[in-house]
Amino acid sequence: MIIVTGATGFIGSNLLAELENRGYADIVGIDTFGTDNKWMNVAKRSFVRFISPENTFPFLQASVSRINTIVHLGAISTTTECNVDLIFQNNIQLTIDLYNFCKQHSISFIYASSAATYGLQKADTLCQDKEDMTSLQSLMPLNPYGWSKLFVDKYISVDRSTNTPTNQVVGLKFFNVYGPNEYHKGGQSSVMFHFYNQLKEHGAVKVFRTKREDYPNGAARDFVHVDDCVDVIIWMLEHSKVSGLFNVGTGTATSYETIVKSIARCMNVEPRIEYVDLPQNLTSQYQYYTQADTRKLRSVGYKKESTNIKDGMEKYYNYLNRIGLIKYK
Repeated sequence: MIIVTGATGFIGSNLLAELENRGYADIVGIDTFGTDNKWMNVAKRSFVRFISPENTFPFLQASVSRINTIVHLGAISTTTECNVDLIFQNNIQLTIDLYNFCKQHSISFIYASSAATYGLQKADTLCQDKEDMTSLQSLMPLNPYGWSKLFVDKYISVDRSTNTPTNQVVGLKFFNVYGPNEYHKGGQSSVMFHFYNQLKEHGAVKVFRTKREDYPNGAARDFVHVDDCVDVIIWMLEHSKVSGLFNVGTGTATSYETIVKSIARCMNVEPRIEYVDLPQNLTSQYQYYTQADTRKLRSVGYKKESTNIKDGMEKYYNYLNRIGLIKYK
């Protein structure tokens, strides 16, 4: 049995689809559906059972002998969330509880960390996925979300270094993910999603103008297609001897201007950009630059090449055009 938390969300729903596509049958999704259209993300699933979050641990206890892996993707992922008590409960305490459950029962545990843990990075600097406490302590996230992910990374690092590990534990530091099933994320959807809709509706894209000389035209980030994230998760699931903290990105930082041009090329329109001031409430939390160092992931045997921006945008553009108002994969 494979348990997936955050199963109706962005990465989670894509993972369910690919697990089913690859022939996995005993899959359990844990998540809420809410009052919006998140149900559409999993509308085509045939071999997935769903349980509500409040039943998580009773279900796990009753099914412990059958569980092979827990993939923990559920979290409050809004980078502007200010209720730190809520973030602590959902992102930290729940993750630690699931980690300890898996540790106790020798179950593989794969969880979502984030590139948000790296905080403000200088241009052309690689984000290195070191997992020793000295390196983790040197990181300075810019918001409570990033802090919560780093908190868990540090907790697990200390625990694994002071106790003899008996199970697989993998933390995946996802960079800026884009692709199908992200529409429900609202303002937290990828810039690809927003830029596409802005070009389609208004013929121009708004990009934040910054007051920093090193980032005069917005930001440059490592954008990774959700299919690549899913492939790494399943690879880890199938290589149970691999443990550690790994970046999941392309290894390339792409400017917002390049993203706009790529989308415009797909749409066969002019790449019009309107620069607007960065909102005051975001100036201290804005991550201008991210670029993943992916050598560690390669060193453990993962070989698949990541999707480049050109191919990724063409695939995503075709998807967005195809779905119209039916936003599920």
